[in-house]
Amino acid sequence: MELTVHTATPYQIVIQRGCLSQIGPRAAQLFGTGKRTVVVGDTNTIPLYGKTVVDSLQTSRISASAYSFPAGEGSKRLATVEGMLSEFVDRGLTRTDFVVALGGGVTGDMAGFAAASYLRGVPFIQIPTSLLARIDSSVGGKTGVDLPQGKNLIGAFWQPSLVLIDPDTLSTLPEHFFADGMGEAIKYGCIRSQSLLERLERENAKDFLEDMIRECVDCKRVIVEHDEKEKGERMLLNFGHTLGHALEKVYGYQKLSHGEAVGIGMVLMTQASERAGITKPGTARRIANVLARYQLPVSDPAPMADLVKAACSDKKSAGSSIRLVLLSSIGESLIHTVPHAQLLEFLTGGSHS
Repeated sequence: MELTVHTATPYQIVIQRGCLSQIGPRAAQLFGTGKRTVVVGDTNTIPLYGKTVVDSLQTSRISASAYSFPAGEGSKRLATVEGMLSEFVDRGLTRTDFVVALGGGVTGDMAGFAAASYLRGVPFIQIPTSLLARIDSSVGGKTGVDLPQGKNLIGAFWQPSLVLIDPDTLSTLPEHFFADGMGEAIKYGCIRSQSLLERLERENAKDFLEDMIRECVDCKRVIVEHDEKEKGERMLLNFGHTLGHALEKVYGYQKLSHGEAVGIGMVLMTQASERAGITKPGTARRIANVLARYQLPVSDPAPMADLVKAACSDKKSAGSSIRLVLLSSIGESLIHTVPHAQLLEFLTGGSHS
């Protein structure tokens, strides 16, 4: 199936088995033949899929080479992007050429940011290979890198020219990466689709995987079309991320994966909003149960005061306040602003343990 994202520069999302090998003809249709590209991936994805992608591009008369960096969140820093940019120069990329991001969320975020920065912007194609990247980060144009002070603090809104989602590549995805992506899938059910969450509760996601990917992608497409630069509605996609990013930062991006941290963040935030009378009672327990069903953690011993300190330096802050994404009930979300000085009390109900 194909979806069109109607942003300032519209683009297609293709969800189709075997579409990885169609990258060449699709890129030639978009940009023409005789172009140059660098296929950016990590030390996991380039050995698995790099040759398929490069061969398809070259068969379509596009000069293509592969570039890899060490896999993992620890690589998501400016030094890695500098390496990509140097490779673009060495390969002679110009403004009429393009970049291909082949991998998970870290790859897409960094390759997209490199494309946005190089020569003040060259096009790029997203080929997400992780579940998390397929259902969330590959769509919407958020790109960036981490700083020691926090996650994704440097970046740009830079929409891809094409997103190719090939469900066949999930066959090589390790189980813990699948669980990581389920954290984001559950988020979509929480903020927008009660029916999706109910299906995740009663069925195994692997039995309706393509339907789940389609629903999550379509949900994000609609939100991004309404709010491309995150001025309002798009903030709802950050449910679980305020405390999730704080957890990742507190642990130096080592202990918890992104999906694990977001899952814990959803539970902690919903427990707080239930205590505040904002959220229907029992919602946090329901979220915790579905997370546990997909082998995701639902709590963490990190002191809440440490998480609050990390959260207040997050990009979701606005002046001396922070915008929290909360639920009124499953499928119904809202934005609630809390002053930094009151955040710890909101999250703990006055018990600062």
